[in-house]
Amino acid sequence: MEIEASNPLSPAKTNWRSTSGTDRLRLKRLRPDRTMTVRAYEALRQAIMARDIYRAGEDLRLDERKLAQQLGISRTPIRSAIARLEQEGLVKTVARRGVYVVRKSKTEVIEIITVWAALESMAARLATVEATGQEVATLRALFAEFDGGRIEAKLDEYSEANLRFHQRIIEMSHSALLIRLASSILIHMRAIRRRTIGEKRRYARSIVDHMNIIEALERRDTVAAETLVREHALNLAAHVAANVHDLD
Repeated sequence: MEIEASNPLSPAKTNWRSTSGTDRLRLKRLRPDRTMTVRAYEALRQAIMARDIYRAGEDLRLDERKLAQQLGISRTPIRSAIARLEQEGLVKTVARRGVYVVRKSKTEVIEIITVWAALESMAARLATVEATGQEVATLRALFAEFDGGRIEAKLDEYSEANLRFHQRIIEMSHSALLIRLASSILIHMRAIRRRTIGEKRRYARSIVDHMNIIEALERRDTVAAETLVREHALNLAAHVAANVHDLD
């Protein structure tokens, strides 16, 4: 797939091409019914969430016609779904260019990570009180297959486990409002974590941090859990500030 590495939402910096990233989305055909717009929205949001939108060269353009074909529906619910995604800030329509998945600037990414640090650290604090023992146990199970320094050989699998780990901490807060707020920036957190996990062997530090966080949650140590989660996220912000240079 061909795409520029620059931000597609900055026309002055972008050499527009006619190709799109639609073919990269993993979509299943939908059956027509009265909730088609909702189902189209959910399918598109899930597919966008799975995209590596901060990978250099990732094509972020969406093609309404191809999306309709892939889902087996008309373009009307696709347009409605895109309108909803645009309201949420996940996509943006650029005049005479098309619809693009939003990729934030470096400054915006660092701000998102900082906000996430506040949300996830509070989620960890709440989890020490609200989460069940079984919920906490699922966190340790996520990393069982990565014992013995085998992360580098299974980096893609570890990356997915890493993403699930952080999302589960949010869910373990049992706070509907916190979960909803986190959901609004989750796509960017997942994407930037996916991109950076292999940089400068961050996975080695990551697994140590995760184990420390899990132990704090198991002990129901509110202060430690909150602090460790916040520092873990802010370390990611520091890494982006020092090492990511193509999002300016």
